[in-house]
Amino acid sequence: MIENTGAKYRGAPGSRGRTTIADVVVEKIAGMAARDVRGVYALGSGFARSMGSMRERMPGAGSGKSATRGVSVEVGEKQAAIDLEIVVDYGVSITDVAGEVRENVISAVERMAGREVVEVNIMVSDVKLPDEEDEGEERQRIQ
Repeated sequence: MIENTGAKYRGAPGSRGRTTIADVVVEKIAGMAARDVRGVYALGSGFARSMGSMRERMPGAGSGKSATRGVSVEVGEKQAAIDLEIVVDYGVSITDVAGEVRENVISAVERMAGREVVEVNIMVSDVKLPDEEDEGEERQRIQ
């Protein structure tokens, strides 16, 4: 029971209580921010993308691409660490793309989730060549 003593509450209303942010929220923010960078073809390894493509065609499996594919995070009360696995387009500077991804992800997570990003580790698992068919497109054609 809360007793009314006539004393005013101390602290700003925004500081009364606790906000918890699930890891999946930070994963989605980071995934979307990484995909927004020019030169990023996809997130996740070829195998993960293949499995995701198959899963997306199953009835009741959810809508579209998984926003968290290729993203893993560790989220604390004040900080977050993010690991990304990306596929880049052929011809782009991988170091430039990785730097832009890092900047975009850090900015988005810190702004939206209010967590200090202590590190963004990026693993480039593949390069999308201009003449390669997308694995999903090839499967659809073969059906």
